[in-house]
Amino acid sequence: MIPKFSVRNIPLCGDLILSPMAGFSDVPFRLICREFGMAMSYTEVISMDGVLWKNKKTFKLLDYRQGERPVVFQILGNNEDGIVRACQMIEPLGPDIIDVNMGCSVSDIAGKGAGAGLLKNPARIGRIFHKLTRTLRVPVTGKIRLGWDDKSRNYREVARILEDNGASLIAVHGRTRSQFFYGKADWDAIAEIKQIVKIPVIGNGDVKCVADIERIKRNTGCDGVMIGRAAIGHPWIFQHKDREQVMSSDKIEIIQRHLSHMLEYYGSDTGIILFRKHATKYIMGMPNATELRPLLVTSTSAEEIVDLIASHFDRIQKHRAA
Repeated sequence: MIPKFSVRNIPLCGDLILSPMAGFSDVPFRLICREFGMAMSYTEVISMDGVLWKNKKTFKLLDYRQGERPVVFQILGNNEDGIVRACQMIEPLGPDIIDVNMGCSVSDIAGKGAGAGLLKNPARIGRIFHKLTRTLRVPVTGKIRLGWDDKSRNYREVARILEDNGASLIAVHGRTRSQFFYGKADWDAIAEIKQIVKIPVIGNGDVKCVADIERIKRNTGCDGVMIGRAAIGHPWIFQHKDREQVMSSDKIEIIQRHLSHMLEYYGSDTGIILFRKHATKYIMGMPNATELRPLLVTSTSAEEIVDLIASHFDRIQKHRAA
């Protein structure tokens, strides 16, 4: 397959990527998305401090399977030397790429100068990337927002600093930190970044359906598209299919496969508990989904989850046939 683009020397044979999302983009869900054509695996974001303190939960988030490659470890932190030391500690675990998160809008993180908080200090971003790209063997990339708020939309400056200091790719969420996930993503700003840098740019924000994938590509000229919430419970978006195009039998098959991955990875009890939130997303848009949701979130066995969803699909089909 001809690569769509490359991150330094790493070819990507697709251009749709699952956004790193805490609590969702774990190994089981990434494996499902890769089956449907997702091009590159980002781990859930980890903290610099968790790595430096050798926290077991932090290192568990860096787990991956060889079939996921290329694999990206995403890290956040606010201290230049600390983030370099942390990245030196995780590089031997075998990532293809290490990404610095400059987009997390959570107050406890951004308010302390990490995540989107780094956007307030472009000079620090430059120093971090200068050190990382001269210390690490793997490519270093960055995920950013457009700025802290509408009064400080410094994405052009930040993009240039990233490229000038060795970044191999920039992923851009087309909102400011103050917007969180509200309001409209500014795809024109992503297009501006694409025009001023020579490294690949991934567009992110407001990609809710298949048509949006083509729209953001046309509008921004981006090399790849990062999809977050729209992929939860709908990995078919990586096959360019909208929810209404997926047959009930196909949904049940993937639900069973995803659940099986969860049970194998986490164990029975934890796997079922963690899968419940995925189950409620798989039924989004279905008739009477609000009636099924409370039953799913209290399910206690794999068989119960599958039976509830299968029976619901069956009732819908019988109603339509009547």
